[in-house]
Amino acid sequence: MTENQQQAAEFLDAEGRGPQETAGPAPEAGSTEAPSPESGLTADLSAAQSRVAALTEDLQRLQAEYVNYKRRVDRDRDLVKQNAVFSVLSALLPVLDDLDRAREHGELEGGFKAVADSLERIVVAHGLVKFGRPGDPFDPRFHEALMHAHSPDVTTTTCANIVSAGYQIGERVVRPARVTVVDPEPPGSDGRPETQAETQAETQAETQPETRAEAPADQAAASSQTDEAATGSQTGDQTGDQTGDQTGDQTGDEKSS
Repeated sequence: MTENQQQAAEFLDAEGRGPQETAGPAPEAGSTEAPSPESGLTADLSAAQSRVAALTEDLQRLQAEYVNYKRRVDRDRDLVKQNAVFSVLSALLPVLDDLDRAREHGELEGGFKAVADSLERIVVAHGLVKFGRPGDPFDPRFHEALMHAHSPDVTTTTCANIVSAGYQIGERVVRPARVTVVDPEPPGSDGRPETQAETQAETQAETQPETRAEAPADQAAASSQTDEAATGSQTGDQTGDQTGDQTGDQTGDEKSS
């Protein structure tokens, strides 16, 4: 190493930088300005927000579908349960009818009575309600009429006797009550059957005015026929007299001549 080179190296070591650092970069002709970091971050943020909005919309749609599915499943489960209870309680109705008949005849006593009471409590706990009593207004939605009669003691169609009680679960009728009903008396009826004599009297009363109205017409027709007959007789007599006179005159004239 020459002396000059040795001095240059010492100088560079003393300054702590190389020759390129002292001179600095030279600008290149036709170069463009580099994009700033902030513009790139803004673009990434917009893309992320769009992605989040799309995912949020998908999540909301899936959540709504799940809620609807859950409601449908719960509704179907309740319907299956109601149908099962309905089927079981419907099968027990003949047993309940037998218990009612045994109670009416005084045969529901002792341990059998305790069993019957327990069974009735169980069916009531499952929502089975009994209805139908004598004197209830007749409702075709809840009653089935087996016989009809008339009575002056009622003003509307009324249940007279309960043949078999009705049952319902909530608003659903399991079985309508089988009843006999009585209707009000028709207008103008006193509630007792008409006898044959009364029927004949009413028939005669209805036909007498017509007979009386026809009698004057018959008398007028007979009088008219009598007048016509008298007129015809007079006309015949006059015609006969005139014919006889003319015939006699002609005969006399012939004899004289």
